[in-house]
Amino acid sequence: MKVKIALCLLTALVLTGCSKLNKENYDKLKMGMSQDEVSSVIGAADNCSKTMGAVSCVWGNEEAKHVKIVFMGDKAVTFSYDGLE
Repeated sequence: MKVKIALCLLTALVLTGCSKLNKENYDKLKMGMSQDEVSSVIGAADNCSKTMGAVSCVWGNEEAKHVKIVFMGDKAVTFSYDGLE
């Protein structure tokens, strides 16, 4: 039983440390990338909304660590982030 608990805790710790949402990956993003290209670098967006032809996506939690990207015609046009290390 103790082995199973230790294994579960170790797995959770490893998965937490494997987040693609970090400054190193953010710096790999370039203007003009498609949403699929961005997702291949920082993972799937947590939330996207469409407004007048623009798609605004957020990775992470806007109250904490996050990246925001706006796409026009499936090309990244603006980037912002907060809390990345």
